[in-house]
Amino acid sequence: MRARLLISIVGILAFTILLPAKGIAGQGQPSHSGKASAGKAGPGEDDLEEYSSTADIADPIQPVNRGIFWFNHQLYHYLAQPLTKVYQTILPKQVRTGIFNVFDNLEYPDRVVNDLLQARFGRAGQETGKFVINSTAGIGGIFRVSQRIPWTADVPAEDTGLTLARWGLGHGFYLVLPVLGPKSLRDTVGFAGDYALSPTAWMIFWFPGAIWTPAVTSPDTARNVEQKMTSYEMVTHNTLDRYLAMRTTYAQSRKLAGSR
Repeated sequence: MRARLLISIVGILAFTILLPAKGIAGQGQPSHSGKASAGKAGPGEDDLEEYSSTADIADPIQPVNRGIFWFNHQLYHYLAQPLTKVYQTILPKQVRTGIFNVFDNLEYPDRVVNDLLQARFGRAGQETGKFVINSTAGIGGIFRVSQRIPWTADVPAEDTGLTLARWGLGHGFYLVLPVLGPKSLRDTVGFAGDYALSPTAWMIFWFPGAIWTPAVTSPDTARNVEQKMTSYEMVTHNTLDRYLAMRTTYAQSRKLAGSR
């Protein structure tokens, strides 16, 4: 069984490496005519050049990245999107918002530790105040009561990748990770740090065989998938090249997050 699994993984990796650099970004591939397919209006070749020039992140392994991006797109389209629709159908928006708020509140350790590592002590105080308010008055974080208080409203979220950036580390090069999607080399290292600081990860690590662990972690997975699918559709809707659109949006969003 293990041998078959290993062969499958190697096969997928080999397939993604051997895929050509062009024409695998999913629906809406670049067209030499500069027009979107299926009669829909879309950006022309100038827009594709703008995507490339404004990405502000090195992409030396683009053929590999595009292969993994193609794989992710199939996974999103045939698995994640249907599951997201089921999730949205079963649970009302108010319930989904409450689930999102609870797990967002649980990410307090990651945010406050990175505030402290960046010597942003005032922001660490705001994060602590927000956590206490939402955990108590917000009933375990279900409601974001902190948003009604100016001092704790809209506190910019920090993560380990942003901490490394503040310490002077550049992006490195662009990566598209299987399932997880776009990251830079720096933010991939940062993601490992964020995972280590996540209470949900602690639960999986300390109680791997507990029968109640899936019941606690599944809602977090569902809300993450919903958020990822919403963002993915917003960025790639009506684009000629999904890959370039995602790369540019990722670089710009990280630049904006680091400037706050």
